[in-house]
Amino acid sequence: MEERQQFEAWREDVWPVLVSKRDEFHDFGYDRVTLDDLWAFTIDKLKKKKHYIPLYAFVDFILSVQPQDYMTWITVNTYKEPTDWFKDFEEATAKR
Repeated sequence: MEERQQFEAWREDVWPVLVSKRDEFHDFGYDRVTLDDLWAFTIDKLKKKKHYIPLYAFVDFILSVQPQDYMTWITVNTYKEPTDWFKDFEEATAKR
């Protein structure tokens, strides 16, 4: 029987690891990276695994994230879910 992943239950446990990784990205000049972005990246990558991932492997994955992997993921997701910039602009100007 396949075990279900409990990633959300680990969010508080791995929060210091996410903070450390975010600070590392900021040191490299990626100042717009947020904790929620790193969490979403990690969950998106690991939810595809067929086997159960223990907490130590989850933490290891977060610590091994490279900026180029994260930026590739952001770019691909931008193409998957395009933003309608004109719609946002029209809503902002209509409120005036």
